[in-house]
Amino acid sequence: MSEQFEAIVAREKRLYAPTARRWPLALSRGAGSRVWDLDGKAYIDLTAGWGVNAIGHCHPRMVSAIQDQCRTLMQTTNIVYTEAQLDLAERLDRIAPDPIHRSFLVSSGTEANEGALKLAHAATGRSRFVAALGSFHGRSLGAIGLLGQEKHRARWRAIAREADFVPYGDLAAAEGAIDERVAAMIVEPIQGEGGVNVPPPDYLAGLRRACHAAGALLILDEVQTGIGRTGRWLALEHSGVVPDILTLGKGLGGGMPIAGFMATDAVMDTMQPGDHGGTYAGNLVTCRAADTVLQVIEEEDLVRRAERLGSQTRARLERLVERGAGRAAGVRGRGLLLGLVFEQPEEAAHLHAACRERGVLVSLTAERVLRLFPALNIPESELDQALEILEDLVGSA
Repeated sequence: MSEQFEAIVAREKRLYAPTARRWPLALSRGAGSRVWDLDGKAYIDLTAGWGVNAIGHCHPRMVSAIQDQCRTLMQTTNIVYTEAQLDLAERLDRIAPDPIHRSFLVSSGTEANEGALKLAHAATGRSRFVAALGSFHGRSLGAIGLLGQEKHRARWRAIAREADFVPYGDLAAAEGAIDERVAAMIVEPIQGEGGVNVPPPDYLAGLRRACHAAGALLILDEVQTGIGRTGRWLALEHSGVVPDILTLGKGLGGGMPIAGFMATDAVMDTMQPGDHGGTYAGNLVTCRAADTVLQVIEEEDLVRRAERLGSQTRARLERLVERGAGRAAGVRGRGLLLGLVFEQPEEAAHLHAACRERGVLVSLTAERVLRLFPALNIPESELDQALEILEDLVGSA
């Protein structure tokens, strides 16, 4: 460890809340799909800030848009009209499936899910929710009650209102839980934090039918899967299922803190002025940044590129598994949201650290899954280099 790194660790211990199990890594700058630590070592980033940096670190067009907005108007109150909010809402309207047209913009994915819960209650008058085991919807007090991972939820059980949890992908279990007392079921089209779990093909359609039959709403949490990540603008397009409420985040901001929830007119009209808000909700700088992210993705055809690169990457990972390399047990995911599954957590943890040592950043989730979700515009040469390193490490494990 360098003196610079030891100094920043000491500063954090003295000044910051101990809420994260940090990697032994301190980053100083980023460009595209590469980042550099305090000592100047470069890394190929296959985490993209947990899928946030959809068009890479510090994209020039996004930086320019942020600078331009900062010179014009950075923040005001939501009591007044602003074009930046509506420009982004208009672009989101073109992405979302009919009849979802209207948005409310917030600062984080957990806030988007909180808003979705309130909206579902307003629309139905009901107060029960159904969620899936293995899910991740955020860590705020309302969202954590829907978080289907005991390790995150247990400590706050006394103050959180818990959902009724059912196994992910088990349609019969969900049908049994969704009744006339339920306001909504909230579900991820693919569980990212839960281990890159892809449900059976008929799962989301079955949930749509069950919610409709019970007079409940279906909320799709696309905070991680949306904005081109799975090779579609929205992961729901793989199934053709249209929810009542849709939440977005992460890649929407491209590195800026913005998220949102969208809904049909009928559902959104049940909200009244003052029901939801936030000082920084729909901040002009973040809206301008997000609008630029969506422009770049559209103009450079990055959604289709994510599908193509994702298919190629998945094929390479599957060949790695077929060769019996290491203890790799399988591959999950769609597009550029992929998980390489290992039999033992210890081996996954070892490879996670080994990748970092070799200059590749990947995520370790669900204890035994290496999650790859790079920028949608990662240069193919850099992705190939990173995969070669991963293949070498797994093959020699």
